[in-house]
Amino acid sequence: MSSIFSFQSLARCSQTKARVGVFTTPHGIVETPRFMPVGTLANVKTVTPAQLKETGAQMILSNTYHLHLQPGEAIVAGGGGLHKFMGWNGPILTDSGGFQVFSLSEMRKISEEGVTFRSPHDGQIIKLTPERSIEIQNTLGADVIMAFDECPPYPATRQEVEAATDRTYRWLERCITAHQRQDQALFGIVQGGVYLDLRAKAANTLKEFDLPGYAIGGVSVGEPPQLMAQIVQATAPLLPPHKPRYLMGVGTYREMVIAIASGIDLFDCVIPTRWARHGTAMVKGERWNLKNAKFREDFTPMDETCPCYACQNFTRAYISHLVRSQEILAYTLLSIHNITELIRFTQKIREAILSDRFLEEFGHWLNSPEHGELGVSSGE
Repeated sequence: MSSIFSFQSLARCSQTKARVGVFTTPHGIVETPRFMPVGTLANVKTVTPAQLKETGAQMILSNTYHLHLQPGEAIVAGGGGLHKFMGWNGPILTDSGGFQVFSLSEMRKISEEGVTFRSPHDGQIIKLTPERSIEIQNTLGADVIMAFDECPPYPATRQEVEAATDRTYRWLERCITAHQRQDQALFGIVQGGVYLDLRAKAANTLKEFDLPGYAIGGVSVGEPPQLMAQIVQATAPLLPPHKPRYLMGVGTYREMVIAIASGIDLFDCVIPTRWARHGTAMVKGERWNLKNAKFREDFTPMDETCPCYACQNFTRAYISHLVRSQEILAYTLLSIHNITELIRFTQKIREAILSDRFLEEFGHWLNSPEHGELGVSSGE
């Protein structure tokens, strides 16, 4: 790991593999475990950087694929790089674009060289290779960049998953060779679908590269929650203990608790802003539809214990009114609250691990499948 990046483990749970750490990057620290909001197109939807800072966000995501299509990495670089372009001075991670490309199933062709696909914007044929993905990410300038990987769908045959996992390894070698900037940390991605032996093989192979960090990808792609849990529980402990571990595309209460208990440090998911745009609030582990009639004359805060701007200044009735009226402010207030809620959730877990009370305070999430919702993908 470059001297400008480091990961320090500060505490561990005595009964699980949960841990507390600090990930240091050129643009600041990330106190783990931590939820990271998604800002696909260089913005977290409906929220300004100043508002985002108030939610407790430390690190956010943007997406290589989407930024390459619009506005283009050259324009971002012309604006001073991703941080300056979007007005966010904290750490940023860019996804390689692999997930988004492979979700275009009917519009792309995979080869050993890379992926050729038709732009959904203008129909232009675009070729994305490991080298090109790294070149784009080097140009964007995020603190953490992801290796270009092949994300197999669910369900997929063992033969298909094994081929994708092996190709991901070969592509990682090419990403490492192409990577040009010491001020960016390149993370590798463990694939393997629902096949635990393939996951173990991939994790053990990837860690030989001694990368600055490692991610578990290819989850939350349609597999049942119990399979996702098995994948994370089996794979996370195999990753180097002195490096940050990132679970891609997951950000619900139960999924994060299961992952943290397995030793995961970082998460991302679009649900805080996506649900906000559908008039949905995340409150103390529940999912509220603010369009419901019961909120129309409810003049209490959405969550009286929440310090966010929405909860401190407005009532459920007002936000319900905004949602029903399709006012943009509704989406902003709900996004602020939902992001704050998930970050506070991981902050509380962090405090519980530090006091070695993780299982006492959060163990019920490990044993109650009815809690939480299925995860959704990290692309928005």
